[in-house]
Amino acid sequence: MKNSCLCYLLFLLLSFCQIGYATNDLYYKIDIRDEIGSTTWLHLKNGMAEADSLNAKAVFIHLNTYGGLVLFADSMRTRILNSQRPVYVFIDNNAASAGALISIACDSIYMRKGANIGAATVVNDQGEKMPDKYQSYMRATIRSTAEAHGKVPVLENGDTVYRWRRDPHIAEAMVDERVVVSGVVDSAHILTFTADEAVAHGYCEGIYETVDEIIVSSLHDSDYTIRTYDPSFLDNLKGWLMNPMVQGILIMIILGGIYFEMQTPGIGFPLAASVIAAILYFAPLYMDGLSQIWEALIFVVGVVLILLEIFVVPGFGVTGVTGITFVIAGLILSLVGNDWFNFDHVPVSQLGRAVLTVFVSLVLSVVSIVYLASKIGSKGLFRKFALEATQDVDKGFVGVEATLKDYVGKMGVARTDLRPSGKVLVGGDLFDAVSESGYVEQGRNVRVVGCSSAQLYVKSV
Repeated sequence: MKNSCLCYLLFLLLSFCQIGYATNDLYYKIDIRDEIGSTTWLHLKNGMAEADSLNAKAVFIHLNTYGGLVLFADSMRTRILNSQRPVYVFIDNNAASAGALISIACDSIYMRKGANIGAATVVNDQGEKMPDKYQSYMRATIRSTAEAHGKVPVLENGDTVYRWRRDPHIAEAMVDERVVVSGVVDSAHILTFTADEAVAHGYCEGIYETVDEIIVSSLHDSDYTIRTYDPSFLDNLKGWLMNPMVQGILIMIILGGIYFEMQTPGIGFPLAASVIAAILYFAPLYMDGLSQIWEALIFVVGVVLILLEIFVVPGFGVTGVTGITFVIAGLILSLVGNDWFNFDHVPVSQLGRAVLTVFVSLVLSVVSIVYLASKIGSKGLFRKFALEATQDVDKGFVGVEATLKDYVGKMGVARTDLRPSGKVLVGGDLFDAVSESGYVEQGRNVRVVGCSSAQLYVKSV
């Protein structure tokens, strides 16, 4: 009997504990205090996913930024607008440019005294204003973000009228100095609000000093818990590797490594650099769910086809073109969240960014390869790796050309394709050779017309 009573009391105690815990509201906080980019986008996405899994009552974004990349800011504002739970932003000090767009997407905006929001004009890396087509896109984006919060009823002269909760024209004036809003901003000025001005014009719900003060004073909740997103080292590394500039550099290393590996005997550093760069390119995209295994396999198949075209298939035709197409497709598709070539849910901006990143990187790769190839072995960039010691005749050294000259004028056979370099068989001996008549197919007859640097120069007969 005593044991039964004890179990019953224990059951009641646990029930009360569970009830007490259930009434304790959970608020999830995500700190964004750096430039808007791939890392902050990853933090927001992961944080909001964790808030959903914990069934948080609301999400707070603790924001302090001067701006960043518009493409990632657009992805962040889209994620906020599509959130199933309220998202509030607390502007600690600055919400400029991309930060303003993200803030306007949130359900409520709170600011610290002395904070600012606005100045969302699109600029380049040097801080110079971009052409009007970029401003037009930003104007439409920030205007539609403000409109997404709808209209609210307002009593005016005894009548109920509906007005925008956040005036889209005010948001537009943060981008374009030509937008005039009566009583707010005249022409020739980009709009930036102080905290008090933001409250007066509906772009701030209140001025507070901490998130706790917002929850208690504005949300009227005294029994709550705040959980803050804590990014791991892996999260920060993934975010850094997913930066478009870093991805472009990795693509250049991949392509450059493949090229220089084909120019050197055996397997060495260029191939190792290319493989490591490919892993660093595809791995974070796969871990983030943006890329799939089949997209990486398309890239690998493309590389294999290019190698077959160079070393096996004579001439340059379908195999080479297909390989190049597969390589480019693999790199682009891995940046786009498509489902087996289904692009219905892929934003145009994301697809455009992927194509731009890959093709700009390809162009820079070609330029870099040409430049570096011209420097290897010279007294320039790679002089430390070049053999500069002299081998004088009076010290017993004999030039190879003395033997090779005996082959000048003789006939031979191309043992490999000459593109223009390759192997030729002359008088039963195999030599490195360079064709002076362009591409020569394997098996064609050639004539030796000269020699230099331990190799023969030939022409097709």
